[in-house]
Amino acid sequence: MHAPNSSAPVYSDTVVRQFALMSVVWGVVGMLVGVVIASQLAWPDLNFGIPWLSYGRLRPLHTNAVIFAFGGCALMATSFHVVQRTCQVRLFAPALASFVFWGWQAVIVAAAISLPLGYTSGKEYAELEWPIDILIAVVWVAYAIVFFGTIGIRKVRHIYVANWFYGAFIIAVALLHIVNSAAIPAGAMKSYSAYAGVQDAMVQWWYGHNAVGFFLTAGFLGMMYYYVPKQAGRPVYSYRLSIVHFWALIFTYMWAGPHHLHYTALPDWTQSIGMVFSLILLAPSWGGMINGVMTLSGAWHKLRTDPILRFLIVSLSFYGMSTFEGPMMSIKTVNALSHYTDWTVGHVHSGALGWVGLISMGSLYYLIPRVYGRTEMFSVKAIELHFWMATIGIVLYIAAMWIAGVMQGLMWRAVNPDGTLTYTFVESVKATYPYYVVRVLGGVLYLSGMLVMAWNVWMTVISGFSKPAPIPQPAMAHA
Repeated sequence: MHAPNSSAPVYSDTVVRQFALMSVVWGVVGMLVGVVIASQLAWPDLNFGIPWLSYGRLRPLHTNAVIFAFGGCALMATSFHVVQRTCQVRLFAPALASFVFWGWQAVIVAAAISLPLGYTSGKEYAELEWPIDILIAVVWVAYAIVFFGTIGIRKVRHIYVANWFYGAFIIAVALLHIVNSAAIPAGAMKSYSAYAGVQDAMVQWWYGHNAVGFFLTAGFLGMMYYYVPKQAGRPVYSYRLSIVHFWALIFTYMWAGPHHLHYTALPDWTQSIGMVFSLILLAPSWGGMINGVMTLSGAWHKLRTDPILRFLIVSLSFYGMSTFEGPMMSIKTVNALSHYTDWTVGHVHSGALGWVGLISMGSLYYLIPRVYGRTEMFSVKAIELHFWMATIGIVLYIAAMWIAGVMQGLMWRAVNPDGTLTYTFVESVKATYPYYVVRVLGGVLYLSGMLVMAWNVWMTVISGFSKPAPIPQPAMAHA
């Protein structure tokens, strides 16, 4: 398993390279579908009357592509990269790691075919039908075996905190997926949930919010705890805080799901528990954000010249903002205004585009040249351009959705002195139109930045191929 007569192991980076490249490819695809559906909301005729291009079918394709294809590939690439270097060993079972890669691509392709054809379970972030769900479970178990197997054969006694976050993400997602996707098949691509009514809603949002909590937060915090110190050339600000952050976050997140079901048939006490835990969640979330940002102590000047570090640090500012906004929106009186409006869409995308997108891009910009035998990306100027396109795109997007959402909430509950509604629903839709156009512009900018990244990655890869193998790096426990 280890390179003979060598103090530095030669890492199993083939699967890291594969996942990193496919993350960029699926990022472009998923964001392109996002721009298409944002455009359809502004100009409904853009589905051209074709059922497979209707908003209702493309929207779950967009969410699955950006979360599980782009985000999933980025998580798998970075987790396999980080776990080898922090454990100072090659991947456990490289053949199984290869199965994880090809199996995950099969899941993504199956989703890309089945969702536009209208095969869906109708569950948010869990729309895929039962045969694909089984494949996901099999691939995920293989992923867990490779990851935890690598930790099991580590040469270093210490398990670095990034691996704790990756590990929690892998275990929690397996649990969430298997429980929520329990279903009774009624045909090759049709099933009925094992749960009914309000219990189904409760299980779904226990899954849905923890998909945010573990897939879109814990996993990417694993990235943050490795790549921020690496790129900054500084140790983690507080290792003790990182451990407190970990345990507080994973305990609290599990209970926050019911805040998605305020003012529904869910029992009132359950809604209140979701709200209380959401408010508690602010503390560990900001603890992690502060820990990441303060890692730059003594190295703030690097932000002026290092666009990769800018990606990583600005992502943390969006993480901090989103994890303040989420608990605030879970308060019932605030939720009375925000529920069912585009404010929720703005909140989700400040987290998705700002936190998940930017931390992934920054981590991939660090990782890709190193696994292709280079010291940096082909063009640093292109990284700079990408950063500004992405950041301006995010600001346009979320500002438009915040304004539209608050406006919708106020219009929907405005009443005349005689008790009748001041506005019809269609008047609120008409008033929202200009903000939908601004959202499209923000999305186009963000997608264009991703295309710049794809070009930069391609140029880095072909110029790095001249070397026969990646340079084995000295294995360090952490920055």
